[in-house]
Amino acid sequence: MCPPSLIGWGSEMTQTILFDPLIPVWAIFAVGLAFSLFLVLAVWRGLGGWWLRGASGAALLIAIANPALQRENREALSDIVIMVVDETASQGLSDRPAQTAEAVERLTSRIETIGNVELRTVVLRDAAADTGTALMGALTDAMAAEPRGRLAGAMLITDGRVHDIAQTPEMPAPLHVILTGRSRDWDRRLIVRNAPAFAILDEEITLTLRIEDQGAAPGSDDRAPLDISVDGGPPQRFIVPLGVDHQVPFRLPHGGLNVIQFTVPPVEGELTDRNNSAVVQINGVRDRLRVLLVSGAPHAGERTWRNLLKSDSAVDLVHFTILRPPEKQDGVPISELSLISFPTRELFLEKIDEFDLIIFDRYKRRGILPALYLDNVRQYVQRGGAVLVAAGPDFASADSLYRSPLSEVLPASPTSRVIETGFKPEISEVGRRHPVTAGLETFASNAGWGRWLRLVELEPKRGHAVMTGPDGTPLLVLDRAGAGRIALLGSDHAWLWGRGYEGGGPQLELLRRLAHWMMKEPDLEEDALSLSAQGQSITITRRLLEGDATVATVTEPDGTTVDVPLIPAAPGQFTAVHDASDMGLYRVREGEREAVIAIGPAASREFEQTVATDEILGGAVSATRGGVRRIEEGVPAIRVVREGRVAAGRGWIGITPRRAYLTTDLRLIPLVSAWVFLVFSAALMIGAWLREGRR
Repeated sequence: MCPPSLIGWGSEMTQTILFDPLIPVWAIFAVGLAFSLFLVLAVWRGLGGWWLRGASGAALLIAIANPALQRENREALSDIVIMVVDETASQGLSDRPAQTAEAVERLTSRIETIGNVELRTVVLRDAAADTGTALMGALTDAMAAEPRGRLAGAMLITDGRVHDIAQTPEMPAPLHVILTGRSRDWDRRLIVRNAPAFAILDEEITLTLRIEDQGAAPGSDDRAPLDISVDGGPPQRFIVPLGVDHQVPFRLPHGGLNVIQFTVPPVEGELTDRNNSAVVQINGVRDRLRVLLVSGAPHAGERTWRNLLKSDSAVDLVHFTILRPPEKQDGVPISELSLISFPTRELFLEKIDEFDLIIFDRYKRRGILPALYLDNVRQYVQRGGAVLVAAGPDFASADSLYRSPLSEVLPASPTSRVIETGFKPEISEVGRRHPVTAGLETFASNAGWGRWLRLVELEPKRGHAVMTGPDGTPLLVLDRAGAGRIALLGSDHAWLWGRGYEGGGPQLELLRRLAHWMMKEPDLEEDALSLSAQGQSITITRRLLEGDATVATVTEPDGTTVDVPLIPAAPGQFTAVHDASDMGLYRVREGEREAVIAIGPAASREFEQTVATDEILGGAVSATRGGVRRIEEGVPAIRVVREGRVAAGRGWIGITPRRAYLTTDLRLIPLVSAWVFLVFSAALMIGAWLREGRR
């Protein structure tokens, strides 16, 4: 037990002499100096009453100083010790919960045996956001709730992984760390040092990875397996060295969100496998969209296509209009013509794969593009390219593009009939579900869309007729051919909408969606499962051209599955919202479609580093002369030490009594009466005068 004098002293009374001068202090010193000079003069002149004069001056100065006796009754206050218990996620590893419970119990009982000391216990748990262990914030809040003058010490029961060390408060008493964990603990973790949020398709990016062991690792292996998977697909395994930065070259497979998961298989003996995975989400964007527009002849709708494509700064447009076909013979020498020769071989053989989209606008076979070149266009589509045919009257003639190798990929054939009557385009049943035409009705005025005046009658062979003309005749047919896409628009009068004819229509919106669908923009996929996240909520969107979606199966990071009902939101579109229970990778499946998304990092901040350490808190502890003690070495005893002394030793930690008190009674008793001292001083002055007068 400690001496009671160091812990508390009950109630006591103190007496103090105070001065309340009747005049400013400087004036008192001036009067005193004047009296001293007069006294020296009296002694020098040999006056017999000099001592009476000195006593008179002293009495006058005492009266002016106005002394009083202060009697104060004080009641001692108890000292306060703060204990912050870290119960964040990393404290749940291994046997740390048991260690923490043991330390709390023993330290609490030991503090209770010390008289005049109160314990304040604060429990820190995980925050809603992934902010890590805010231990210093909890300590600061606890100190703010208590009088600073009564704080005798603070104890932090933690693994030492603190993420707000910069918020360390100024401590008036010793700070101690009671460290959980074991000296033999070790953990393997995966680190992604750099990952861009966006990347350009078909361009190589470099990700930097590192696998390292922390703590008392066995050290038997210097290499580790690494699995890499994209969008939840089957992983590829690589064997890489430990403790080395690895440059991983990568090309995004598609536009939109690409989810790349890196995983290191768990190893027996490591603290956790929660930090063995990393998820990188990169949006794939196109740098420049290269479009080849071939117009068979000048016409009113040609400028529509040009304006649409040139309005997008990300589009590189190559546009050729055939102004003088080979069959035109007017006797003008070739050398005198200022026309540019059509570079057919360069465009359709050598550089065709450099284009993202090829548009044939009212083009017909005129001997400019041989069958070999058109067959190469067919192969370009099947390899993954995109072709749009905007048909004019010539599509129904013998010179139609359909009478070429392109017929193998075109989704409809002409019947040789051209309808020259006005009609209003309509969205078909399947078109209401297709993202290219879904919701286009909202762009119509009250009178509806304006009419088109010409239509090439088509007979569909495959694909989907998303827009129709009179009597349900296909107007716009979309299809996939091999790895590519092809669209056939059976009219050259879309420009009437742009001119506002009879109210016009959503010409630019339709053509924009059509072009982006053909270039495989993820947002315009007609059979797709897409995920988006906002905070902890995952929005699931399923698009279907046929049938209905009812239930999506969500696989959470811990492997559990949850069935989420899908609700119809629009024709062919079904949505649901799932609240994520934890950070990590979520896998969603509906039918044959599967998508993945990451909520926060694959491992929360609590699991980035898990081996217990005193390095982070060591500086704050040393500044207060506190100590760090491991629970595995025994819960330390508690001693009372004087302020300014070292507050930690072998097997013990100390608290510093603050001797705080509360004043219960205060009395002020004047020691002199100003008038009495004035009369006394005057009597002394008269006595001095009488004594000197007799001499």
